[in-house]
Amino acid sequence: MPRPRFSSRRPAIFKNLVLRSRLLWIAVVGLAATATAPAWASGYVLGVLTMAYYFGVFAMGWDLLFGFAGEVNFGPTFLIGLGAYTAGMLNSYANSPIWLATVAGAAAAVVGGVMLALPALRLRGPYFGLVTLVAVLLLQRLIVVFAGVTGGEIGLTAPSVLAISASVNYYYALIFLAVSGVVMTALAHSPMGLILQAIGQDPIGAQALGFNVTKHKLAAFVVSAFFSGLSGALFVFYLGTVSVGSVIALSIDVQIIIAAVLGGRRTIVGAALGAVFLFAAAEYLRPIGELSNFVVAGMALVVLLFFPDGLLGRLLHPARR
Repeated sequence: MPRPRFSSRRPAIFKNLVLRSRLLWIAVVGLAATATAPAWASGYVLGVLTMAYYFGVFAMGWDLLFGFAGEVNFGPTFLIGLGAYTAGMLNSYANSPIWLATVAGAAAAVVGGVMLALPALRLRGPYFGLVTLVAVLLLQRLIVVFAGVTGGEIGLTAPSVLAISASVNYYYALIFLAVSGVVMTALAHSPMGLILQAIGQDPIGAQALGFNVTKHKLAAFVVSAFFSGLSGALFVFYLGTVSVGSVIALSIDVQIIIAAVLGGRRTIVGAALGAVFLFAAAEYLRPIGELSNFVVAGMALVVLLFFPDGLLGRLLHPARR
């Protein structure tokens, strides 16, 4: 009697399920721990964490495009800025309610993202990244040129805010981070996410298999643009103001990229972990003044050099060298 043949895919499938379960438990434990923060943390600490959570959504949207589709977006604040300024101006000049201004900000980011991505995704090599970087610089100049409407370098005040309570603002940001993480993680592990991974690793091979590379990359860019614009709009109503320095500065682009890579490429949740780590480290080292930026940058460099999979990637793959 012939021995039964077992599929060689079963160990790989089992390993994938284990990794997903580990990621799920890390996320659940992390949410449970952070949900208790208002009970023991000061208003200042809650404010730092709230900022970190919004940056976590920025970084997760960036990781979806880079980690899975393989496209390096050097200007994530272009999408964030479109959402932020659209929401801020609607609320300031048209007195639009927060929910309507936020939806409009997300829509503006998607429309602007599609207009940018359609020609840019046809480019090869580093040119896509350079186009997104130039888009940020152009948006900065437009805001300064039309200072009468945008507030210029000083910025624009939003009459409405999400809440005046630090605890309420904290929970708004935490819930938004959790929902965004669930949606993007589900998308990353869906058939579309698997196709994006194949395209990111071998676009020519994926195209030979019949997949529309440009179409799938554009879909990833649209999802990234939606969450970036939505988080940018909510960020405005948390701060109560919008300016170039708060949402479109090149230093913010660098923070977002470092947070995503530091947390772990192709993990989504790791990007949020990286953002919290950067903000927490910066605040802890604030007493040493300007040296804090140097120390945080050095820590990030060490992690990237010795743990290329990032912080969360190291936890998910402890045996990988």
